[in-house]
Amino acid sequence: MKKRYALVGTGGRAEFFYGAIVKDFQETSELVAICDINQTRMNFTNGLLVNKYEYNAVPTYKADQFEEMIRREKPDYVIVTSVDRTHHTYIIKAMELGCDVISEKPMTVDEEKCQEILDTIKRTGRQLRVTFNYRYAPHNTKIRELIMDGTIGDVHSVHFEWLLNTEHGADYFRRWHRDKRNGGGLLVHKSTHHFDLVNFWLGTRPETVFAMGGLMFYGRENAEKRGVTNFYQRATGNENAKGDPFALHLDKNKNLKGLYLDAEHEDGYQRDQSVFGDGISIEDTMGVMVRYKNKAILTYSLNAYMPWEGFSVQINGSKGRIEMKVVEKSYVNSGGLKEDEGALKEKTIRVFPMFAAPYKVEIEEGVGGHGGGDPVLLKDIFDKPSDDRFERAASHVDGAMSILTGIAGNISLRTGQPVAVDKLVTF
Repeated sequence: MKKRYALVGTGGRAEFFYGAIVKDFQETSELVAICDINQTRMNFTNGLLVNKYEYNAVPTYKADQFEEMIRREKPDYVIVTSVDRTHHTYIIKAMELGCDVISEKPMTVDEEKCQEILDTIKRTGRQLRVTFNYRYAPHNTKIRELIMDGTIGDVHSVHFEWLLNTEHGADYFRRWHRDKRNGGGLLVHKSTHHFDLVNFWLGTRPETVFAMGGLMFYGRENAEKRGVTNFYQRATGNENAKGDPFALHLDKNKNLKGLYLDAEHEDGYQRDQSVFGDGISIEDTMGVMVRYKNKAILTYSLNAYMPWEGFSVQINGSKGRIEMKVVEKSYVNSGGLKEDEGALKEKTIRVFPMFAAPYKVEIEEGVGGHGGGDPVLLKDIFDKPSDDRFERAASHVDGAMSILTGIAGNISLRTGQPVAVDKLVTF
């Protein structure tokens, strides 16, 4: 029998899931309904289902009809791809109405909402899965394999630097993410991927977190300091935005126009705000230190205005060192092909044994978005999961432990003090 899926939140990340259901996994899965605050956006989504995927249009429900959708359509699973601060609302309601849940990362944005989700899972016995596609990318899985196999012995420290460039990185400052209440800032919304990778690689959990950071490049005040005098509130149709490499013109892209520009009259959401405007409350420059349960130490940095996109990680152990560098293609969410999101331009892994010559590690060539992780994740979700010695499928515990590093980092940013992760929630 096919599994029935309903999806809430038809913005930029939704097509990744519903496109897979209706195209690649029709034998095991069916999409039975979609839900959003915006009817125009749902109509556009149904247009894609019919015209792009040759599927049928599905029933649409406004956000205040979410519970009615569950009762009427009887999905087995609810897929949550709404604004981050609403994840907990839909996760909890779906579970209380008898559904299991698949949530886009981050699971939620603060410790109180996280505790509500954990309590609901205990109370209902339902399952929650968080979609960490980076775990499935062959190069990231290879790091897990090298460490599991004892290649560098016991891991003592990790240095992890992530760079977001002036296209993708800037995009977080154009849209709803720019308000920290919506996504917890980049330490939660974006870094949850990275903190999860460290938990995954090392097979441990964070214990203590200390963070520093600030808004140092984006925002009007920073632009004024650099001598900028030409400002605008939004890019589309604005003369001041012409020629600005940081501007996003919604009317130049069919997908962005259909999902956002044509839908503005319903909810007022503007997808193309100036990254050098007022009202930005998230950081663009962050540094974090983490001590883990196994006593390993992480030094982490995230910068959102770099010339290239990707990351480098160095892992130091009792028997040597692993170095990895990954360069990703640049992209704007919903502005192009899904397989271009996180796709790779370059990847290298080198092992430096303590008393032997360094060597380059062969990496399987992945196909698809996020370094080849996306197709493997989707098969794991919507098809029969296979035995996986690397245990890449992420539970609600994995989802919680990844966001709690970022949540603790946000608390540390506010207080200037280290934060004990165990004191934030009770499992």
